[in-house]
Amino acid sequence: MSLFKKIFGGASDVNNEEKNQETSPFLPDEQLPADELFTQNFRKNGGKFLYCENLPEVHEQFLNILEENDWFECEALCFEPKLYSLLDENRLMHDKPSNPKFLLAGCENLVADEGSVLLSSNQIKQNKPNDLPANIVIFATTSQIVSNKSDGLRVIKKKYDKEYPTNITTIKYFEKAKEEDFLQYGSAPKNLYLLLLEDL
Repeated sequence: MSLFKKIFGGASDVNNEEKNQETSPFLPDEQLPADELFTQNFRKNGGKFLYCENLPEVHEQFLNILEENDWFECEALCFEPKLYSLLDENRLMHDKPSNPKFLLAGCENLVADEGSVLLSSNQIKQNKPNDLPANIVIFATTSQIVSNKSDGLRVIKKKYDKEYPTNITTIKYFEKAKEEDFLQYGSAPKNLYLLLLEDL
């Protein structure tokens, strides 16, 4: 070791010292970007996350979901005409289904801090989450990710200036809790797939 390193210490010694120092309890916690936080919390809640770079990938991943669950030649619930093409190209019945295997829907926002999906009457009409099929496929874009519910409600208020949607709710639990959690009481867990399209 050279004399200068002994006296002044090397650059790596300084870096190691900085790493070893504890962070001050008075400094704010380092926050993850909203998209990373959402992905982390969504998966922790049991959601199945499928990232898509373009629309052909969305169609391909949707087909994979159908294959995985053997949902071909079945009925699906969908209230949004813009999503009918995904169902029609796979010959899935969606006109007044009597026993739908899954719900295909968009969403208002994706809430990062709790990894939940914010829905309204535009996606689920006046149905409560417990009335929806146990299987749900959500189509959303990366620009719909917001930090928290308050931000999500602000976006809804700005987006729908006059015709404000009703039945605003979140779906947060995507698998049965290993231990009974009082926060989940009364809510049926959903098997939820998220097709997330990159649009930023």
